[in-house]
Amino acid sequence: MSQIDLWYATRATGITALVLLTATVFLGILVAGRAPSSLPAFARADLHRRISALAVVFLAVHVLTSLLDSYVHIGWWSVVVPLVSGYHRAWLALGTVGLDLLLAVGISSVLRAHIPARAWRLLHWLAYLSWPSAVVHALGMGSDARFAWLQALIAVCAASVAGAALWRALVAGRARAARPETIIRARRSLRVGAAEGAGR
Repeated sequence: MSQIDLWYATRATGITALVLLTATVFLGILVAGRAPSSLPAFARADLHRRISALAVVFLAVHVLTSLLDSYVHIGWWSVVVPLVSGYHRAWLALGTVGLDLLLAVGISSVLRAHIPARAWRLLHWLAYLSWPSAVVHALGMGSDARFAWLQALIAVCAASVAGAALWRALVAGRARAARPETIIRARRSLRVGAAEGAGR
């Protein structure tokens, strides 16, 4: 591939990876929140995994073409270690952080059967941090960031994730409010009985 081909490939795969990562986070929020859907739960979870895998593939090609492009020297270490490259240091570091977090999510998913469920959930939450890192990386370093079409695309991505997160927060709030009082705190009669028993 020529240098110009690598440049176009880097741009295209970076934008595609961002859109797929947005879809992954969006679907992940809806699946975790048990959003009503015509698809069964297993089908939604499978779709989430497949889009995640596609995002990783495009991200890998994005990283590879960035490294092979001889126009700038990024360096292999900068793929996994933030702030080691002198080229757009801060913006590139955000992309590196997003990649590292996504790798942690991906590895924990592969090893899900071998790690505690609580640890897997905590690691999976890193996806919510990798996504904004990728968005800011695209805005700060992407050569197309000055164009209205990319700004509009990123705005749609941001609105989608924000809307899904707001929906899940509202659903969680309603679920907490609907719990019986005895789950939230013991009834007064139970507290009084327990205090009398302790005083005997």
